[in-house]
Amino acid sequence: MGKADEGPYNLRSDGKPGVDGYLGDFQRGPAVFTLYSLGSQPAQSPRVIEYLLDVEDGAGPRECCRFTDDPDDVAEWSPTWLGDPWCGWILERCNALIDNPDTD
Repeated sequence: MGKADEGPYNLRSDGKPGVDGYLGDFQRGPAVFTLYSLGSQPAQSPRVIEYLLDVEDGAGPRECCRFTDDPDDVAEWSPTWLGDPWCGWILERCNALIDNPDTD
């Protein structure tokens, strides 16, 4: 696994540069998950931060899920990941990256 800015074509699943909002990555099996902060939603008070989690398993980055730091919100999983047994573990890893981002 490497920094989000390695390589000239590193893009998030939404097409934006992989360095924008990069918080870190983690791996399980052949899948590498990369977490990004999409920033706060200005229309919501208090401000809620939205996150994007991409997964890369050799076919290019695809969205795995989106979630916010609002405890009442539920993660929005892509159809491929909805109900997957890894989901709880994935969110635990995401929360660990949010608490301690890999920004070195």
